Amino acid sequence: MDATRLRVLRELADRGTVGGTAAALSMTPSAVSQQLKILAREAGVPLLEPDGRKLRLTDAGRALVLRADDVVAALERADAEMASYRGSPRGKVRVAFFPSGAALLLPRVLTALEGSGVDIDACDVDQPASAVPRLLADHDVILTHRDERAAETSFPRVSVQSLMREPIDLVLRPDHPLAKQDSVRLDQLVDENWISVRGGFPVDDVLMSVAAVTGVQPRVAHRINDFRVIEELVAAGHGVALMPRHAITHPAVSRKPIAGVRAARVYELATRLHGDRSPAISVVLAAFRDAQRAVGE
Repeated sequence: MDATRLRVLRELADRGTVGGTAAALSMTPSAVSQQLKILAREAGVPLLEPDGRKLRLTDAGRALVLRADDVVAALERADAEMASYRGSPRGKVRVAFFPSGAALLLPRVLTALEGSGVDIDACDVDQPASAVPRLLADHDVILTHRDERAAETSFPRVSVQSLMREPIDLVLRPDHPLAKQDSVRLDQLVDENWISVRGGFPVDDVLMSVAAVTGVQPRVAHRINDFRVIEELVAAGHGVALMPRHAITHPAVSRKPIAGVRAARVYELATRLHGDRSPAISVVLAAFRDAQRAVGE
């Protein structure tokens, strides 16, 4: 089986459509279809089947995608190994960050990579962890986050490494009655108006624990994913909010730990399966670990 056609099959598995695959590979849809037909003949079994107006992978097709991952990864490792004989690991690694994670870690990652010969093509992507498989179609490394009480991120054909834990704290105006306390209990927040992020993101997951513990649904007045905007609204007295500790920078808000509840988000690094064997990607992952050590918890 031809390795180029295996790449086409893998792209189809990632993108979901012939059109998306064609765009990603700078091919025409008819050329993609032709390559897949030839690959099916080489495999000796059907790899695709009709699904309404679309196509989906057969069981054999899904099995071959896993092998295609291995083949493509092996070719990339071989290329990287040959590069290592020419000098240090080099190249550009495409990295997607969630915005507040980028603000915290990206400057330190870039500093750690100085002089390494490896560059980052950074992109901020405000997507939940469930988007990781789709994002890996266009990126080599994804920095994602989840509520620490949620199950570890796990997908077929994806390798995930835990990077760090960041506590989530309550933010409120300094003149708020609860601001005088060292910490705040959830049952003291029942009557508050909340400013939260959109559903599906770790901070909102923690807020939902307020409902679970108190039995009262939090009154969410606004849902905004930009923490700077959330801080401005809190400072202006338009509600209280939960925010990751390192994202709290506004001088006119007060930060308080939440008593009796472990509230935090976990940072995770995702690559394609065995992607960390690439020398350039391995250097980037090490730079993330250096950045985490510089930040601490």
